[in-house]
Amino acid sequence: MGIDPGLVIIEPEARDTAPAILAASILAHKKALADIESITSIRKRFGSGSMSHGALSKEAHETLAIAMNRIGGSSCSGEGGESIERSIARSNGDNANSRVKQIASARFGVTAEYLNNCEEIEIKIAQGAKPGEGGQLPGFKVTAEIAKLRHSTLGVTLISPPPHHDIYSIEDLAQLIFDCKQINPNARVCVKLVASSGIGTIAAGVAKAKADIILISGHNGGTGASPQTSVKYAGIPWEMGLTEVNQVLTLNGLRQNVVLRTDGGIKTGRDVVMAALMGAEEFNLGTTSLIAMGCILVRQCHSNTCPVGVCTQDDDLRKRFSGTAEKVVNLFSFIAEEVREILADLGFSSLNEIIGRTDLLYQISRGSSHLDDLDLNSLLIQADKDPDVEYFNHKGINDAGSTLDEKIISDASKFFESGQKTQLHYSVKNTDRTIGTKLSSALYNKFSDTEINDDQLTLNLEGSAGQSLGAFAVKGISIKVEGDANDYVGKSLSGAKIVIRPHKNSHLITNENTIIGNTCMYGATSGYLYASGQAGERFAVRNSGATAVVEGIGSNGCEYMTGGNIIILGHTGDNFGAGMTGGMAFVYDIDGKFKYRINEETLIFDNIKSNYWENILQEFVVNHYNETNSKHAKKILDDWDNEKHKYIQICPKEIIHTLQHPLSEDIKKQNL
Repeated sequence: MGIDPGLVIIEPEARDTAPAILAASILAHKKALADIESITSIRKRFGSGSMSHGALSKEAHETLAIAMNRIGGSSCSGEGGESIERSIARSNGDNANSRVKQIASARFGVTAEYLNNCEEIEIKIAQGAKPGEGGQLPGFKVTAEIAKLRHSTLGVTLISPPPHHDIYSIEDLAQLIFDCKQINPNARVCVKLVASSGIGTIAAGVAKAKADIILISGHNGGTGASPQTSVKYAGIPWEMGLTEVNQVLTLNGLRQNVVLRTDGGIKTGRDVVMAALMGAEEFNLGTTSLIAMGCILVRQCHSNTCPVGVCTQDDDLRKRFSGTAEKVVNLFSFIAEEVREILADLGFSSLNEIIGRTDLLYQISRGSSHLDDLDLNSLLIQADKDPDVEYFNHKGINDAGSTLDEKIISDASKFFESGQKTQLHYSVKNTDRTIGTKLSSALYNKFSDTEINDDQLTLNLEGSAGQSLGAFAVKGISIKVEGDANDYVGKSLSGAKIVIRPHKNSHLITNENTIIGNTCMYGATSGYLYASGQAGERFAVRNSGATAVVEGIGSNGCEYMTGGNIIILGHTGDNFGAGMTGGMAFVYDIDGKFKYRINEETLIFDNIKSNYWENILQEFVVNHYNETNSKHAKKILDDWDNEKHKYIQICPKEIIHTLQHPLSEDIKKQNL
């Protein structure tokens, strides 16, 4: 139950009976509707919420995007990728591209292309409907189309774990925000939080991390990808989360730096005005917009049996979809008109004038015991504001700061003019973060319609690279480091090649020493990484198509991996392959103890018994040696006929039927 029944907006006729402190803060007259902020302006504050193509049918997802683009509002891709064809304007002028692209750290189809076709990037830190539990798209909803968009496998369940494996602190989040602003310098960055106790402290950290928008998602609402047991009894009402965030940000001098947005069961113009009074500037109405398209709330979203074709991938049921963009536009127009009428009654001209005006709210008793004992005064407290600060007139996108990439883009002028093959040399230090990312954005926007060859632009770096080396880096870029690199190497790699080897003066044994940090190759969709040394923990989590060769890793390697090839020429940590549903991994099991470190419930593993896979593995090791000159790789190759028997091949059980070349004849006989 929400808290709304205990609060009312003070209407003009009730002001005489309201406490004097409240009455004194309210204007004494109504305004004519002609003087009120226009429907067009109000509608631009609306969004349809974050719902993926996967949870929703293709028809429903595109209809929602078209409608929101018509009114200047925002639709969100949700967690699940989006076809580039949707960014192309249709013959009637409509556009089905979602203005907001959700990144959920770096998963499910997040590429440089995806993030360069939006106006806002939404980082989903918490699931609004199910905080702490994670999301899920059942395998029977993962069609060939959905699998392609998400870089996953047909018919295989997709899991969104609640801990986002590249974010364990506000500093990690700040790095991801920084990365997002490099891959699309023109996009606002939103961080989605779930309403919960203490959210104000978290929001203060998010604002300091230079987010542009903070979305407070309440406990109401739902998702087409989640079981019914996950939708209810999660989180707290958005009213409680929003007011706490607004108060804490104001007290800490941060409120003017961010836009506050909220969602979670908002349905009417009155709800919108209440949210504005509590501090919100923008408003998402997800479930309501689905109802406008024909949703009848049968709560079968997760079962793929939606009878009206809104939340299903079943071809026959999708034919029943009758929603239109006009219906959604009408809904938001009527809600905007109701907002205008309430503003006129209150005596205000625009939503900006009432944002954060909790003094216009008054708690009443409904005569029921549970409300008589409920004290909502803490929600209505107004934090002191600086009179010289414009709190709700944001000037634009926060500056992410200068980077080495800006110099690289300038130095690579001939490459950008004609595509001329170019090599550049730089010394780097660990404060040089996100190298190659803004460069990738520039390359994509310049050559998106041109086929760029591998190694067309090569960056030769010497030193210790900072975090997120090559994050989102695209095909055509080759990054070669002589030295080492920090965390997040190759995060969401999108086609580039990254080579890291020790400095020429180093005498370290590569397969016994770490050369790259934690959470490398997170969510990578294509491209290559060759690192002559060990990687840290959480290596290749959610890898979805890239190939990587390293000489040892820490714990939790290849978690939730959905595609690509990972070759480990050395030891691994515990819990290898947990939640892995796609791709292939090879581990050099020199001590025969790998079987104690793998997650056996979902994986099949054995020595290599197929010439096909042996040849592929050998090719990867040869490439690794050629790129890094690794002595460890050379030792293996020089005695390949014996060393190849020490390799373990790992494959998820769920995709064994789809392989043209099975892991072994034994598996084929077992019909696993």
